[in-house]
Amino acid sequence: MTSKPGVLFVCVKNGGKSQMAGGLMRHLTKDAVTVYTAGTKPGPSLNSQSVESLVELEIDIGAEHTKPITPDMLGDVSLIVTLGSEAVVDPVPGIEIRNWDTDEPSERGIEGMERMRLVRDDISIRVSLLAQEMLGSVGS
Repeated sequence: MTSKPGVLFVCVKNGGKSQMAGGLMRHLTKDAVTVYTAGTKPGPSLNSQSVESLVELEIDIGAEHTKPITPDMLGDVSLIVTLGSEAVVDPVPGIEIRNWDTDEPSERGIEGMERMRLVRDDISIRVSLLAQEMLGSVGS
């Protein structure tokens, strides 16, 4: 077990929200936090608008791929964050599970890249706060 803090971000397909959270956390904390992403029912590929929304921030997740939760991931984290209300992870002894009920602009009729930027920005704020919690004060 490593002394480095670890987090697993989970959404249903592992193609959008969890991948954005993972990319944002890796970018913000460099190598100070072990970061995994997974899906409860992984889809075939990443959401291209999710990838594009992070490229706008100079964060490249294009080489990532969707994946299920694995025992190796669970052995390396102390926190699981589910994104949205549809991703449900069964309790794991010794691992805290939190849910981020993320913004869903499509419920307000906002679609396309405008929607994805709003989702990204919501997740970015949450990731920044989590990074501060996990590491203390993060960069300036």
